[in-house]
Amino acid sequence: MAKSKLRADQFVLPHHSDNQANAWSESASKYGNEFLDPFRDSVVNPLLTMLAEIGAEDSAKMTVADLGCGTGPLLPVLIEQFGEVIALDFAAEMLVQCRERIGAEKSAKVQFLNRAMHELDDLADKLDVAVSVNSLVMPDLRVVHKTLKNIFAALRPGGRFLGVVPSVDAIHHHSLMLWDAYLDQGYSMEESERLVSTHMEHHMYNFAFGKFRFGQLDQKFWQPDELKYHLVKSGFTEIRIVRLEYPWDDSLAGYKLLKNHPKTWDWTFEARRPSA
Repeated sequence: MAKSKLRADQFVLPHHSDNQANAWSESASKYGNEFLDPFRDSVVNPLLTMLAEIGAEDSAKMTVADLGCGTGPLLPVLIEQFGEVIALDFAAEMLVQCRERIGAEKSAKVQFLNRAMHELDDLADKLDVAVSVNSLVMPDLRVVHKTLKNIFAALRPGGRFLGVVPSVDAIHHHSLMLWDAYLDQGYSMEESERLVSTHMEHHMYNFAFGKFRFGQLDQKFWQPDELKYHLVKSGFTEIRIVRLEYPWDDSLAGYKLLKNHPKTWDWTFEARRPSA
């Protein structure tokens, strides 16, 4: 007998206390050592430029939410620029790390919410800006779409949604650059491919669907056209997507061989809820 099919709007989303929230909590203390940091000094981050384009006089009256705030690397910037700051994460330990990172004085200026990114009903039409940095990574696209629709609804008309998402096409690019570098070093075709697959940890990726599994953590990696499609599908307009490029350093596999090769990247985006 064929199984019945649920429409997307009938899909019951997992609660924030599921195993992924626990897994992210467990990774909070070592997050900076295991994941690329788009805010480190050597990175020119377009997201910061996009935020700066919001006039200081206007933003001082605005409410911003850092959705999936992680350990809070962006919070000091948001606290300095915006009048009201919300930090949301489904992993409780991430919020603990946030408070420790920014200190008691700045923490007092932030409303911390321990919940999933799609749980935004009480914020409907209350946000001027929403930010998501490497947190729009749910491997189930039904969850992604529900989250985007709820972010759209949480924004006031004319509100902005900005963020960074991990790039699956950059993993492919990095692999090809490293393959080229090994061949230039004199390795055979077979050995070059084996080294690339090992050092790039291809066994952790499902490239067909842009999924990545690290330990107990499951993540969605994005193609730019795919990202734009889902933003448009959720109602967003005026979409801008640009590369956030990373320097070849010790956080990237084979960096010593790649310093003269084109850089790898993640995707930075900006979108708006229409004013009318």
